[in-house]
Amino acid sequence: MRHRHNWLLLIRFGLVGASGVLVNLITVVLLKRTGPHFDDIAIDLPLTDFNVRWYHVFSMIAFLVANLWNFQLNRKWTFRSAEHSGWWREFGPFLAVGLVAQLIGLGILTLLMHPGSIFSLPSDLLDNSNGFRTKYYWAQLITIGFTVPISFVLNKLWTFSAVRRGRHVSFESELQAEIAQEQRRPDEEPEPALPREEARR
Repeated sequence: MRHRHNWLLLIRFGLVGASGVLVNLITVVLLKRTGPHFDDIAIDLPLTDFNVRWYHVFSMIAFLVANLWNFQLNRKWTFRSAEHSGWWREFGPFLAVGLVAQLIGLGILTLLMHPGSIFSLPSDLLDNSNGFRTKYYWAQLITIGFTVPISFVLNKLWTFSAVRRGRHVSFESELQAEIAQEQRRPDEEPEPALPREEARR
């Protein structure tokens, strides 16, 4: 039953994540169309040969927007923790988990975008001639695919549980309800409640 419940949580988390992917990509598209060219240098890191490009900045902004969106949905629907803990008390760990996944994602994004990387997406196929052939869009989508499982595991184990000393209230209540339902025979009717006078006898 615990494994079944975890699968249910994963499905819910995945649906929320899918909506977050749309929010993330919409934000990226808007930033790409209104901001500087995504492959230009945004920050030149001094004393190094490295730099931060605008696609890194766009990815970080899109992450923050999608992170807030996902947090609200996960809090209300996936883990159902809104009634058990304060907003800021859970958002801090959720944001921290997201930042860990985002840093990993920025590394993956760089490997997919950098022309000198062995993992670089093919420029002949993705030549940025239109939206579907924009390398940055596909790199961002692939990056999200890698970071979602990391976010789920960390959020399940920490964000929505640690704030309640490791006990997930909705998990415990739903598990008890499932156990009671499994133990009850299909043809068994629940016993009617006795009147208060008879219950005292």
